[in-house]
Amino acid sequence: MNFWVETRGVYRRGGTDMPPGPIGGGVTTATPRERSGPEIRPAVRADLLEVFRIEQSSFPQPWPYSAFEGFLDAPAFLVAAEDGVVGYVVADTVPNHGRPLGHVKDIAVRPDRRGEGIGAALLERALAALAGEGTSRVKLEVRAGNDEAIRLYRGFGFTHHHTVPRYYDNGEDALVMVRGF
Repeated sequence: MNFWVETRGVYRRGGTDMPPGPIGGGVTTATPRERSGPEIRPAVRADLLEVFRIEQSSFPQPWPYSAFEGFLDAPAFLVAAEDGVVGYVVADTVPNHGRPLGHVKDIAVRPDRRGEGIGAALLERALAALAGEGTSRVKLEVRAGNDEAIRLYRGFGFTHHHTVPRYYDNGEDALVMVRGF
């Protein structure tokens, strides 16, 4: 889905010209000026094979197919669909002292569709779904060397909370990033 984002009075096409400040942090307004691009909708069982293929092409430690089956009822397992699935996000909530904590667990876009703003659109919709579930904060883990993803998350108001050394199988650290609503 292409969308326009107003940040400090300037309209930018979603995902193609990301502003340096927080997006989705309360100051930004998304308006549907243009209705082309993928539809973002809840994932269904028929999407899982395509989701799994994107996962395999995106990560050195891909989730197994069965993991996606287990998240079909998650509040924010969303796909971007346009002639098939071109991206997805998996996010859910966990109990946290009486108020749910959102957790973005996985997000990826098909390699040939990256750079079109699909990941940003998916993340924006997932955060909205998590807010609708009553979350006050959202967390995620990201490879310390994944600069592109870190820029995306910072653009949505995520900040570095702490580092988990050697989190990934190859010994790479994970940054735990959080944002509030």
